[in-house]
Amino acid sequence: MFKLTLTSFVAPQAIIPQLKAVERDAVVAELVDAVVAAGAVPAEIRGELLTRVLEREKRGSTGFGKGVAVPHVKHRQISKMTAAIGVSARGVEFNALDKQPVFSVVLLLSPEDRPEEHLQAMEVIFKNLSKDTFRRFLRQATTVDQIRTLLEESDGNHLVG
Repeated sequence: MFKLTLTSFVAPQAIIPQLKAVERDAVVAELVDAVVAAGAVPAEIRGELLTRVLEREKRGSTGFGKGVAVPHVKHRQISKMTAAIGVSARGVEFNALDKQPVFSVVLLLSPEDRPEEHLQAMEVIFKNLSKDTFRRFLRQATTVDQIRTLLEESDGNHLVG
């Protein structure tokens, strides 16, 4: 069984170290657009992905506290699991469980027919985002290279909790 790692599904071209958007729906749109621009998902489903992610947020926030949110959706036209990462210096109101602003957002888009892969990816994301060191480094990163290095180090388990 192949071990799922952050670098195996985070699209390098969909890493945004300085999000332009300042509110939740616009942040989600910026991340969806980054995944589309990276060629990781078909452009023709952009609107549908955005609608689905925002509907998911209305049912219950994916802001799970400690400054992070993980909006996610499965879609039949996605062939390969992919993720985008965005960092906001000022923080975004995400209706997080702890009522605090979100500074780091990981958008996960998965194939509809591979739910176990989606769950594995969520597990990898949450395992990393639950580490104080990982969250701090991610929040402080200002370049794509810094975030890529953080992901690579985390995949190699060089980061302590």
